[in-house]
Amino acid sequence: MEIDLGKVPFTMDFHPSDNLVTAGLITGDLHLYRFNADSSPQRLLEIHAHSESCRAARFINDGQAIITGSSDRSILATDLETGSPIARLENAHEDAIFSLINLTESTVASGDDQGCVKVWDTRQRSCCNSFNVHEDYVSDMTFASDSMKLLSTSGDGTLSVCNLRTNKIQSQSEFSEEELLSVVIMKNGRKVICGSQNGTLLLYSWGFFKDCSDRFTALSPNSIDSLLKLDEDRVITGSENGLISLVGILPSRVIQPLAEHSEYPIECLAFSHDRNAQNDQAPVSDSDSDAMNVDTNPPKSRKGAKRKNEHANDATSSFFADL
Repeated sequence: MEIDLGKVPFTMDFHPSDNLVTAGLITGDLHLYRFNADSSPQRLLEIHAHSESCRAARFINDGQAIITGSSDRSILATDLETGSPIARLENAHEDAIFSLINLTESTVASGDDQGCVKVWDTRQRSCCNSFNVHEDYVSDMTFASDSMKLLSTSGDGTLSVCNLRTNKIQSQSEFSEEELLSVVIMKNGRKVICGSQNGTLLLYSWGFFKDCSDRFTALSPNSIDSLLKLDEDRVITGSENGLISLVGILPSRVIQPLAEHSEYPIECLAFSHDRNAQNDQAPVSDSDSDAMNVDTNPPKSRKGAKRKNEHANDATSSFFADL
């Protein structure tokens, strides 16, 4: 399946229990589609959610709503059935919002361009925690629910661990020479994997976050903009050259390429709710068209790529999934 969105997408998410997928666009628009294997995708909603680009989107409240974060600094919750706004926080952050993840049934976390991470109660519509943890944009986050630890990576080259029980920054890695762009927890919580700007996977042992314990360089020099955990031993990587690969961790090896989405970066990877073998990956790419009116050599910085494309409003793009 491939969906032509008309404009550059920065984010996407699958519904937790239905054949629905949402995408946030450079224009600030939010799209919602119903899909199945036997027919073309049907667009259910098209909403102008933000005045600037929609950089992050997640289903919340068991899929009853979609929450989005934007470079206009706002966070919006939208009702799935009606497309009507449920709540909007106009100045949720002091700077542009870059990333957004689900934590629990009633909490999400957002990260901005200046390194601030905030935790939000979606029912109370209020901020629970705030951490000024990084010196540059918060590129990605993941959550260890058993220990209530929120991990984040940043363009400043660090991995940070925030303890949501104590409301403290528990640990932070030494500065890397490369921007860290993506993060997952693997090996039953024993390893944290980070994708970097130069295409190296950095492996950290849990509890020892100051420096990485291993490096895997086979995907260099293309930046690893997105990571999606398949199981405890395998991760799916999305790179700036549009290549999606299945990679084994300890032993670390490229198992096989899975797909290629032209020569533009894979911004996001996600699983559909059923996680069938034939639809394990659904990447969002900066382009699927050779006629795209942007620089054909996008900058290696994921932040730079997004900001560059935010000025290319006449660009077209798509995302696809094998279903």
